[in-house]
Amino acid sequence: MIEVHNLTKRYGQHVALDGVSFSVGCGEVVGFLGPNGAGKSTTMRILTTFMAATSGSVRVGGDCVFENPMRVRERIGYMPENNPLPSDLRVGDYLKFRAQLKRLANGDSANRIAKVIEQCGVADVVGRFIGQLSRGYRQRVGLADALLAKPELIVLDEPTAGLDPNQVRSVRRLIRELAGGHTVLISSHILSEIEMTCDRVVILHEGRLLASGALEELMAKANAAVVAEVRASLTDAKKWAAKLALGQAECAARQDGYVRCQFTNAKSADAREKIFASANERGWPLRELSRQAPSLEDLFVNLTHGNGGGK
Repeated sequence: MIEVHNLTKRYGQHVALDGVSFSVGCGEVVGFLGPNGAGKSTTMRILTTFMAATSGSVRVGGDCVFENPMRVRERIGYMPENNPLPSDLRVGDYLKFRAQLKRLANGDSANRIAKVIEQCGVADVVGRFIGQLSRGYRQRVGLADALLAKPELIVLDEPTAGLDPNQVRSVRRLIRELAGGHTVLISSHILSEIEMTCDRVVILHEGRLLASGALEELMAKANAAVVAEVRASLTDAKKWAAKLALGQAECAARQDGYVRCQFTNAKSADAREKIFASANERGWPLRELSRQAPSLEDLFVNLTHGNGGGK
């Protein structure tokens, strides 16, 4: 469905995208990740025909986004992060207006509007002005608009921003229901949402592709974290963790006199043996020593931490 090859975008001397290549198959739900300034928004704007590239190629459903932008737009439902919804229109009137812009046939229009109103949970506000809605409801109206024309590709930029936990679950369930019938590309800073929703991820950093592939396969390559709880002062525990040199260490004091130390990206084949021996040598009681399976957050930190991931 999406083929991106050697995509480059420059703003003067600044390189926002540097030879990015990836693909997304039909029916896949793919997470699009990266720190701030990684190039995610630039890629999505090019992909959705809102911006030209400096060089490279992008195809959606076989159509070039630069040569056939109108045909590409017919294939895409797009919800930007800060969705510019008109505050002076009622929800129902807005969706009717959008259906006309998307050239839905009169018979299909009413059915599709009713369907997306139900799917996105906006039936109780359909007669209200958009300007009176909470951010969470405005997000859902934007999602309803993106789904209106039954697009082959749905591009969602921070779809759960501003939603309460129940609404987040509802959107997550909806996205999973879209899989297979639609291709979905989701950009989000909420890694737990991507982990529960997506099958594949594409990770950018400083305009370059860091990783692309099945989530399980990529996480299998990430090092597991090791957690140890020792009875010691926080100062001593921090010095001890640094001396062990097992990777990035984070220490936090517990109220009962223990300190919880988490070693991420451990360099030892089995860091637990080294931690146990070292704590035993100091005579420190060791309450917990466990290995935690890597998460998407671990993978993300491992890939971006050493390269200025906070940017």
